[in-house]
Amino acid sequence: MPPVSAATPDPDDHTTAHGSNASWQQRRIDAVPRGVATLLEVFAERAENAQLWDVEGNRYIDFASGIAVLNTGHLHPRIKAAVTEQLEHFSHVCFQVTPYPAYVELAERLNELAPGPTPKKTIFLSTGAEAVENAVKIARAHTGRSGVIAFSGGFHGRTMMAMALTGKVVPYKAGFGPMSGRVYHLPFPIAYHGKGVDKATQALEDLFSADLDPDQIAAIIIEPVQGEGGFYVAPPEFLQALRDLCDEHGIVMIADEVQSGFARTGRMFAMEHSGIEPDLMTTAKSLAGGFPLSAVTGKAEIMDAARPGGLGGTYAGSPIGCAAALAVLEVIEDECLCSRADWLGALMRELLEEIQTDPKTRKAIGDVRGIGAMVAMELVEDGDASRPAAPLTKALVHACAAKGLIILACGVRSNVIRFLPPLTISEAEVREGLKILRECLHELLAQDDSPAPAA
Repeated sequence: MPPVSAATPDPDDHTTAHGSNASWQQRRIDAVPRGVATLLEVFAERAENAQLWDVEGNRYIDFASGIAVLNTGHLHPRIKAAVTEQLEHFSHVCFQVTPYPAYVELAERLNELAPGPTPKKTIFLSTGAEAVENAVKIARAHTGRSGVIAFSGGFHGRTMMAMALTGKVVPYKAGFGPMSGRVYHLPFPIAYHGKGVDKATQALEDLFSADLDPDQIAAIIIEPVQGEGGFYVAPPEFLQALRDLCDEHGIVMIADEVQSGFARTGRMFAMEHSGIEPDLMTTAKSLAGGFPLSAVTGKAEIMDAARPGGLGGTYAGSPIGCAAALAVLEVIEDECLCSRADWLGALMRELLEEIQTDPKTRKAIGDVRGIGAMVAMELVEDGDASRPAAPLTKALVHACAAKGLIILACGVRSNVIRFLPPLTISEAEVREGLKILRECLHELLAQDDSPAPAA
């Protein structure tokens, strides 16, 4: 058969029809500032559930879910249908001008689902950082105080207040100072690194006894499972100690569930594992199945502290996002995604622990951890927790991508691989993905062990 003429491109030739990854990467470099970093030089063309294809037609198993946004998978049919139906009515009117039922209905649903018996109210915004900023505003309005306590390793966003709350300098804060004032960071309890609950609690007590009057603190914000910080789970006893301290001093307890919410940990929200009712809770990411939407849900008395007009935004609570989110909640319930997250997490940990005990890889994997389907492995040198293997972690991300698996790195020391596949992923895809990871890790470690070339 003669080659296809350039004038009549082959519809299956994605390089011809859509450009190559390399050509798009050069265009990205020329058009987009370097501050918007990209993990891979792979350009998505289409996706379905737990798989995506790049512009060259290469297939990938997606263990990233757009950074925990797609718990219900790429383009779930019910979410797609809900968005299509909403577009038949209107795309935008602004809730603060002419409100619409979907916003109110979704607020009612989240108020019902939020942990704890106290009556709740909800506002909608567009991004996780925006939700965090508004949670702080509400806490300050309620308490009349300005100080906020956050934790090392925490990530709360890239806007000014959220950036100040984030507990990692590079790349999130470097060059952007000064930070918003009255923010204090304390150690997050991490047993694997010898930072127990006692040390973290003592640090908080020391702060209040030596440096700061608790009557100056409006809020304490914490991720029940740190996301960017390394998938470290906050011990229930530590969350309870924070709850008790907040109650004692009239401090608003904010749970940042942006990454851990909506069935990812085996519960609708991660705080449910500890039985703690936060005062305010921020959500985003998987709330709307890929459409920009975030929320602050909290105790009604606290949520009402802001004056009329003090909260909101032009795009806040997009009708398309609200329609998608209502469908997301139906899918989570009807497809039992909380229990599926427990099953999926157990499967991933079992397979990762097999890799951890493999003689070829055991010294490289210091820890396998997680809760529900929020799972991670920490890479170290020679089994030593104090020696993070950041170069190996970065190399593994790229080696896996070259073989068709998308994974994410995280952690303050850049040595943690986090696993966030859609909760709707098949068992076969999980096994295929982790087989790729095992092969890539073997190959990278074999390269490290190979003798150096003769001089």
